[in-house]
Amino acid sequence: MPTPPTGTAAYSYDDAPLRPFHVRVAIASLGGVFSDGYGLGIVGISLAQATDALELTPLWLGLLGGAALAGLFLGALLTGPAADQLGRRPIYAYNMLALAVCAGLQFFVQSSGQLLVLRFVIGFLLGTDYVVSKALLVEFTPLRLRGRVLGTLSIAWAGGYACAYLVGFGLSDLGPAAWRWMLASSLVPCLLILPLRWRLPESPLWLGSHGRANLAAEVVARWIGIDVRPPRAASAALSRRGRWSQLFSPQWRRNTIVGAVFFTCQVIPYFAVGTFVKQVLDSLHVANSAVGGIAYNVALLAGSVLGVLVVDHLPRRTFLVGSFGVTALALVPLLLLEAPGAAVIVPSFVVFAGVLSAAASLCYVYLPELFPTDLRASGIGLAIASSRIGSAVSTFLLPLVVSLYSVQAALGACAAVLGLGAALCYAWAPETRNQPLDSMTPETT
Repeated sequence: MPTPPTGTAAYSYDDAPLRPFHVRVAIASLGGVFSDGYGLGIVGISLAQATDALELTPLWLGLLGGAALAGLFLGALLTGPAADQLGRRPIYAYNMLALAVCAGLQFFVQSSGQLLVLRFVIGFLLGTDYVVSKALLVEFTPLRLRGRVLGTLSIAWAGGYACAYLVGFGLSDLGPAAWRWMLASSLVPCLLILPLRWRLPESPLWLGSHGRANLAAEVVARWIGIDVRPPRAASAALSRRGRWSQLFSPQWRRNTIVGAVFFTCQVIPYFAVGTFVKQVLDSLHVANSAVGGIAYNVALLAGSVLGVLVVDHLPRRTFLVGSFGVTALALVPLLLLEAPGAAVIVPSFVVFAGVLSAAASLCYVYLPELFPTDLRASGIGLAIASSRIGSAVSTFLLPLVVSLYSVQAALGACAAVLGLGAALCYAWAPETRNQPLDSMTPETT
């Protein structure tokens, strides 16, 4: 850490030294994102156990698999403008409590319809956290650490997703009620992280963009240090801008489209394959599909670590376009070979999962960098909502497509989506690495 010159306000807000407060904000956000990943990851293995108890058909499996993603769409879409108008903290401080309550209620469901409602509400709450966790953390993190710190959210999400699979696998021997314990276990990480969020302050960048520069300065002095200058306050014109209409104005339209396209093309194959990985491996006639599923989820976790290691060493565009190409190519052997066998299937899925998970760090790093402070939560929310339309539909359709057509047809559709993402991002994606957030304009992206 560099030694500051004598006197106060030696550092700009973006160049602030790493302080314990930054670590606390990061842990609070990491815990929430871990809970998000766990809550979505647990549904796949639990539904496999609940099929007989709830008399689940392929249609109901698709509905329950996609319910949380559909709720996430609505939660993200509504939370973005609310967080831009009212602040990040009111939602960030308390959404984990509501999520824990709903997670626990899953233990008591008596029908597939009751579980469907709860999964939708859980998805809505996850959508709120997807927006505020990204927005608040990026607005507190020093510029030189932004890529790595924001990228660790991807590790936390993949860790929660993989942990859910492993915990579900460990709870599978608890008898007929095992699926209930699996679903209810998602309340634990929510309760553990809740105390860290209650006392965190509002984002100084948000305060400054809403004409509350004095309060922003107080937050910086108290929580980060008196040797750090508060961020530059936004102009009055910026604070009066609309939200969704402004996102599609000529100034920000391209960034908005890129955010929605890249996120959607990433999550469609991520959730479609990841939610039903055991069923996909069974359809490909892998003898020990449970072990293959574990390898897949370990690759997700390892890939998220890889993403953090490389995110600050590659241009954002290079990382984005290259990852789409590699993951699409990883599925090609499964489409061209008539009977590929486990020796080809498992490594292909490991490469697919690892690279896709590494690139998922860009959802946490690149997406917030596409928008200015007064539009950041709305832009994040709109991109998440757009992506969840695709992921919910694909998660709903995958078991049906596999049942009615073939697993190759489902995987071919995933490869096509990845190829589309590569082409569109190559044409339109701006470069955002090393961009200060408090001086962001369309010309800098």
